Amino acid sequence: MQAPEPKDSQGPEQPEDERIVLDVWLANYPFPTYDGREFLAPLRERAAEFERAHPEYRIDITGHDFWTMPDMVAQAVSEGRAPHVAGYYATDSQLARDARRADGTPLFTSVGAALAGRTEILGEPVVVGDLDATVRDSYSFGGELVSLPLTVTTMLCYANTKLLERAGVTELPRTWEEVVEACEALAGLEGHTGHGITWPNDGWVFQQAIALQNGLLADRDNGRSGPARTVDVASQQMLDWVRWWTLLQEKGHYLYTGGPSDWGGTFEAFVQQRVAFTFDSSKAARELIQAGAQSGFEVAVFPLPRNAKSPYAGQPVSGDSLWLAHGLDKATEDGALALMQYLISPANAADWHRTNGFVPVTGAALDRLEKSGWFEQRPQQRVAGEQLKGSDRSPAALGALLGDFAGINEIITGAMDDVLRNGADPVKAFGEAAVKAQQLLDAYSARAQAAVASAV
Repeated sequence: MQAPEPKDSQGPEQPEDERIVLDVWLANYPFPTYDGREFLAPLRERAAEFERAHPEYRIDITGHDFWTMPDMVAQAVSEGRAPHVAGYYATDSQLARDARRADGTPLFTSVGAALAGRTEILGEPVVVGDLDATVRDSYSFGGELVSLPLTVTTMLCYANTKLLERAGVTELPRTWEEVVEACEALAGLEGHTGHGITWPNDGWVFQQAIALQNGLLADRDNGRSGPARTVDVASQQMLDWVRWWTLLQEKGHYLYTGGPSDWGGTFEAFVQQRVAFTFDSSKAARELIQAGAQSGFEVAVFPLPRNAKSPYAGQPVSGDSLWLAHGLDKATEDGALALMQYLISPANAADWHRTNGFVPVTGAALDRLEKSGWFEQRPQQRVAGEQLKGSDRSPAALGALLGDFAGINEIITGAMDDVLRNGADPVKAFGEAAVKAQQLLDAYSARAQAAVASAV
């Protein structure tokens, strides 16, 4: 479904050489839209609509792999061609905050500060005040929105209701203990492999598990009241999670499909009914439901089970947000801000959900979907938004802001791989990982401080 064009879309075209160019770099994911188009196709359509409404602007959209976006931007900065807007993955938010030009000045400016309380820009309504509270706080620092959330996901649990029914499991598990009970019932099911559950050994899973137990990965309120100085990947919450995970594997309930980040392997194991439960992105709801239907079973979607012995906080979001370049002239900055508002207007945020399954980021977008009957036919796609509304929006629930988060995640998943494959002692493996993770953060902090010092 294509969103309607913005108002005043009949203005005269500007000569090409007189148009104000907005260089926009967006995270490009390796999967198509639900209707089979290139992932960024809906956003390219929105950009074309914006151009028709604002003929003085030209929007140049470039898609980049979301993992390498920070490196691509850094290279562009060194070559004097930095984008006006760049989409950074959630765990790269600290990299965006710390990004500097050669003279040490910040590469990006706060979206909230640039909006300066305005209610419209170039005729486009400012809609950031309607952002989902958890989503807004996830991309805020010191109470100010620093980047614009565009693509939002969270993690959910998926269940094969056919297998559960055969095993006599009548309630979806809400806690770790209930997961074990369900897996034990599945283990006795005739004709079943004996495995009950799988999920990928991925950094995002650890972030979810720590947040669900009201735990922190870093000091300074998870890096949200100041740049993190210490990172703890061997906390009590981490070890409780790893021990429970290990227990599931020792009992034969957990299926380790491969090395770190084997999302494809866990997806296939679930679809092939080798397991009854899996953890995956909320983005995967539609794909898993359709794949399940093709394999002859119905998929239930529900929140991740939690540790009943720990207080509940919430779950961090993933996806990407848009960062605004610092030091733009007024016409360019206003054009970029207006485009941002247009991309998450009620109609367009709802369309982004319809075409790719991402959480609708504003209340108005959610209302449009509700009133259209969208969720009546697809109740499973409502779960992610409901889960975010249950967050206490504490630093634990929002997740950590860390430099070199990707490197730290590799250390964590490497330690878990050693535990799962080689039977390594969790305390020893994660104790060693904690030392390595701190070394990475120290090295990153030193580089960030040196970049700031060059501006003095």
